[in-house]
Amino acid sequence: MFGALAKSIFGSSNERYVKSLGKLVDKVASFEPAISALSDEDLVAQTVKFRERLAAGETLDDLLPEAFATVREAGKRTLGQRHYDVQMIGGIVLHRGEIAEMRTGEGKTLVATLATYLNALEGKGVHVVTVNDYLARRDCDWMGQVYRFLGLTTGVIVPNMREEERREAYNADITYATNNELGFDYLRDNMKYDRAQMVQRPFNYAIVDEVDSILIDEARTPLIISGPTDDKSELYISVDGIVKQLTDDDYEKDEKQRNITLTEDGTEKIERMLEAAGLLEGDNLYDFENTQVVHHVNQALRAVMMFRRDIDYIVKDGKVIIIDEFTGRMMDGRRWSDGLHQAVEAKEGVNIEPENQTLASITFQNYFRMYPKLSGMTGTAATEATEFHEIYKMNVVTIPTNKAVQRIDEEDEFYKNTNDKFRAIAKAIGEKAKTGQPVLVGTVSIEKSEMLSDFLKEEGVAHEVLNARFHEREAHIVAQAGRKGAVTIATNMAGRGTDIQLGGNLEFRVDDELAGMAEGPERDAAVERIAAEINAEKAEVLAAGGLFVLGTERHESRRIDNQLRGRSGRQGDPGLSRFYLSLDDDLLRIFGPDTLFARMMNANMEDGEAIGSKWLSKAIETAQRKVEARNYDIRKQVVEYDDVMNDQRKVIYEQRSDIMDAETVDDVVADMRIETVNDIVGAACPPGSYPEQWNIAALAEQSREILSIEPDLQAWLNEDAVDPEMIEERLAAMADAHVAEKMTQIETNDWHMVEKSILLQSLDHHWKEHLSTLDALRQVVHLRAYAQKTPINEYKQEAFALFERMLSNIREDVTQTIGRVQFRMEEPMDMPELPVLPDFITTHIDPFTGMDNTDDSDAGSQGAITTMIPTQRLAVPENGETVATGEISRNAPCPCRSGKKYKHCHGALA
Repeated sequence: MFGALAKSIFGSSNERYVKSLGKLVDKVASFEPAISALSDEDLVAQTVKFRERLAAGETLDDLLPEAFATVREAGKRTLGQRHYDVQMIGGIVLHRGEIAEMRTGEGKTLVATLATYLNALEGKGVHVVTVNDYLARRDCDWMGQVYRFLGLTTGVIVPNMREEERREAYNADITYATNNELGFDYLRDNMKYDRAQMVQRPFNYAIVDEVDSILIDEARTPLIISGPTDDKSELYISVDGIVKQLTDDDYEKDEKQRNITLTEDGTEKIERMLEAAGLLEGDNLYDFENTQVVHHVNQALRAVMMFRRDIDYIVKDGKVIIIDEFTGRMMDGRRWSDGLHQAVEAKEGVNIEPENQTLASITFQNYFRMYPKLSGMTGTAATEATEFHEIYKMNVVTIPTNKAVQRIDEEDEFYKNTNDKFRAIAKAIGEKAKTGQPVLVGTVSIEKSEMLSDFLKEEGVAHEVLNARFHEREAHIVAQAGRKGAVTIATNMAGRGTDIQLGGNLEFRVDDELAGMAEGPERDAAVERIAAEINAEKAEVLAAGGLFVLGTERHESRRIDNQLRGRSGRQGDPGLSRFYLSLDDDLLRIFGPDTLFARMMNANMEDGEAIGSKWLSKAIETAQRKVEARNYDIRKQVVEYDDVMNDQRKVIYEQRSDIMDAETVDDVVADMRIETVNDIVGAACPPGSYPEQWNIAALAEQSREILSIEPDLQAWLNEDAVDPEMIEERLAAMADAHVAEKMTQIETNDWHMVEKSILLQSLDHHWKEHLSTLDALRQVVHLRAYAQKTPINEYKQEAFALFERMLSNIREDVTQTIGRVQFRMEEPMDMPELPVLPDFITTHIDPFTGMDNTDDSDAGSQGAITTMIPTQRLAVPENGETVATGEISRNAPCPCRSGKKYKHCHGALA
């Protein structure tokens, strides 16, 4: 009670903080008269002056008032828009590395120019992160006018760009890109073999637009770069056919966790069917030999029983395309991991593409935490303020609106079933459309949007349907959703980033209606006519009550509902919002208090009757809080597990970077050789043992296989003072001499390049295998809980031990490869092509639900990364046999007839 009283007197902490920024805003305003009086040339010269002041020792905070005033004036001259004082507050918040929560229509895109320009003055690069490619291009072109006018360079990163174009965009002062493109470029950069091939610069500062969508919703899902593995199409088809024969009694579904498990009878039934199909070893499904079959059965169960066509995915042109659960957009080029996508392809009877093996991965949490300074902006962040602070150390600041919000948010209406609800919705939309009030309808899936479309057709209401099937028209449809009598059905997130202006959007109407008209008086007159029509139409829409936002269902997250509501009532416009709910809605059915709803609604309500109740709305909010808490736990778990891998990732990536930057890696290779010798001797001659207990035969074999030397161990044993240290010193000396002799066979520079190439390739090969092992460990470590052990602690211990073993394997591999390699002299010629990595597949998969949250096309299709040893001499085995050229399978026997697979022999050099 005392807290409420203090808040009423002194204001909330947020209000006090915003008020404290008023002095800085006044200081910015004090520069406005002088800045406005400058000519265009003098205004452009401000950038040079600011950079000179930075070089002289001033800080960005010192420059802020004058720099913000400069941007404000540049915005007036290039865009015809002047930053409001509340937008100045937003700019200060962004510059300070905090999150600015600003209502829809308050001009977040324009706000970003303030902090972006100020921080770009350092010349270290600023990244502006958007939720999709359209917004990245649009904002770069639109706000880029301000930056280019002031003498700064801009770049944009979109899929399918060449590496030279990416590098140029990253080298610009300001770079616009999606979160996925940034993350994938980081991973790809750390798979390359030459610093000059890398496209990104060191991290400096990032502003994340729609920060809640990117750092919260999509943060459940790591970014993954993978490559194809063996084809198992027949197995998927066979298991799919068996699973489709099961009945409801054979399995149990957990829709909250999106899991499905076989019952005891179901297990026995599927064992008999697998046995008849010849897919079972023995008669027990859970024998060790059937591990792979169990995995395929589980994925087929999820695909057939849990994943629904036109909701979780659609089938288009013979391909299964994922639908984003948040945006409703098609994720063309993205695939579920761990065989789930193949199981869905088998279910739908389309061509099954091979599974993929993880080559590199990172979560958004760990990617964005690498920026020394990070800020964000959105219309809805306050509900997740705790998570933003705990994970990213960012505070959420609610920025007051420029004009008071006039929107009316009505109580939810509840109906017994979906049909009753949709009839009521169609009727309400029809009534509003007749009055000329535009209606924006938010749905949660394609299925629901098309169902509502059918109801509206029965009512004779003209409307636009915007969902994953028509996402290419998204921005244009949403931009005109404010026109008189317009009815637009959209998935809740569709068109986010596109402003809905009452009466229509001039820019989009001009693009749509005057696309083929050349510049000139006729076009200018047409633009004036359209502008007049929009103004007249806006007056009619305002009289009708502004935009009516209608939600057909509550989303799991209150933020998504608030985002939908926020589309109405921009810049003080009137507006209305209302949600329609039923007992059939997923949120109520899965997470709500089923029995209370069922008793009350079924017993007391007639068909088609609606009720509105604060108690029911409170119950809905409680259900949403439950889901939000569960999703936060999932994201925290993702972070906890990825933090373990992230520590290891940093070590590996820093090591790669050091190797690429070093002129020579002789010292590194020599240290690896010594460590390998110590490991070999330590295994054969354990500390504290007697010489007669030593495994001399194994030591001799390891010396020959790994070090490529033939020591006279028996003679050493006959000496009086023999001990493991003496053996280590002698073996190391022989190995060093053996390598030194090889170094004389080629030019010194060539030798350094070969060493570096071998080291990098060995590092990458073992890191890839390590990632696969960690993936497998993560899938089963939760079982340790049955032994009263904490899974995350067990994972940390196991991962550390696996990492140590990987480092040992790298040292041994590098030592063995360098010890066995030999060179033969040839006339200078073109270097033959060595085997290259396949085209990468980029995915952004939720490891807990299997959902894919990416929203742009394949980021990795610009080509494979090739590996070349920069020397004109060929590596051949000790026996002098030449290596056959051409395409060689990684798992095929090596052509040198060593008896090893190609990937473990000469393929290790490729």
